[in-house]
Amino acid sequence: MLVVMPAYNAALTLERTFQDIPFDIVDEVLLVDDASHDETLEVAHKLGIRCFLHERNMGYGRNQKTCYTEALKLGADIVVMVHPDYQYSPKIIPALAGLVASGEYDAALGSRILGGKARQGGMPVYKYLANRFLTAFQNLLLGAKLSEYHTGFRAFSRQVLETLPLWENSDDFLFDNEMLSQTLFFGFRVGEASCPTRYFAEASSINFPRSVKYGLGVLATSVKFFFQKRTWGQFRIFSPSGRGLLDPSYYSERTPPLESPLPPQS
Repeated sequence: MLVVMPAYNAALTLERTFQDIPFDIVDEVLLVDDASHDETLEVAHKLGIRCFLHERNMGYGRNQKTCYTEALKLGADIVVMVHPDYQYSPKIIPALAGLVASGEYDAALGSRILGGKARQGGMPVYKYLANRFLTAFQNLLLGAKLSEYHTGFRAFSRQVLETLPLWENSDDFLFDNEMLSQTLFFGFRVGEASCPTRYFAEASSINFPRSVKYGLGVLATSVKFFFQKRTWGQFRIFSPSGRGLLDPSYYSERTPPLESPLPPQS
């Protein structure tokens, strides 16, 4: 089982996150640095994390595409995404991985809503209300009953990562929601576990204008799902012929990430 970390300016929180990872069940940690301006790579090297580097900032969604592609190349059977900003508790990794390893679920989410403590963890009111509205809208159009669609703490089986046309997704924050919508569209089973979260100064969070853009993208993704399920439209993100992570054409069209080797031991 492999943990991936999509990182951007995470130097202040990476070590705390890493120290909470349960290495009795985690085989390896892989970090993709999206051209950070701080010492994220230096901290990761100190911790012995396998690192990949984007030479320029390519976005949160593009970072995840690299995370999952490199995880598949390393032979991972279960991949858990953990944000290195210490907002989500890595101590819940066994619960998420266990849901997938059980064979009962193909993907698992760390839900901030289950347990009813999202606001106690510091989630801003406008984010909480938007989360509740968008989740209700998506449950209606997607025919699911998830507690939330917007958590960044997730686990996926290898089959899910090999099947979804993830290269068709956004390179920005909408990637998360498109990926979860695809997971449901292609018939995979999604489980949830309650996860406490922390909101503090060093934890990453998108600003209000980008939150609005994300929310509008969620609505559009849900409508696309609804239309394609009823054969009223065709969209690449829900097409079986869309490009997946193992598509050989990908790196012929885009600059691949650079593996950042650990510095030599003194």
